Amino acid sequence: MKQKILTMLELQDAMNTKVNSDWRSAGYPWYRAIWTECAEMLDHYGWKWWKHQKPDMEQVHLEIVDIWHFALSDLLIRHDSMEDAMEAALAGLSRPAGGDDFRESIEQMAQETIRTQSADITLFAAMMGLGEMNFDHLFKTYVGKNVLNFFRQDHGYKEGSYIKIWNGREDNEYLAEILTELDPDSASFSEALYQRLEQVYPAG
Repeated sequence: MKQKILTMLELQDAMNTKVNSDWRSAGYPWYRAIWTECAEMLDHYGWKWWKHQKPDMEQVHLEIVDIWHFALSDLLIRHDSMEDAMEAALAGLSRPAGGDDFRESIEQMAQETIRTQSADITLFAAMMGLGEMNFDHLFKTYVGKNVLNFFRQDHGYKEGSYIKIWNGREDNEYLAEILTELDPDSASFSEALYQRLEQVYPAG
């Protein structure tokens, strides 16, 4: 688990650096990104009593992963070393805090994030558990999304030349398929994933 957390922290640092080499000094409001993602997740799960709603758990899980991107960034900013950030993440994930209602756990996460302007990993862990997502699922989905984001950047996403629809299907769909083919416990998981994306990308 420690190694997987370190891997995610390293990938997050690399992605943030790709967007802005001086990202640690930029003063980005990571906490604001977290609580707005919480609101989006609540919509995907459903809370409106005046209409029929069915939880979209696939979207809920994607929102949890998006929140984790920003939480990792916050951890990296608030700790002097990658190792310290990893230990803080491990401690938080090992001690889920909160009630037993998923909607309320989302609200708790949002409220505490706004109050402290930082990511509370114990509340995140509780929210993740109530959202039916375990650590291995978080790791695999996070790495997949991170590698896809890198792939997009390397293939012209910022310039507008990236092809998002591959033979009639979105790149996210290909990613989901590839993730089922690879071993997330492999030390070369992220590299293998990038290579598989290269193989199926239609632009030559």
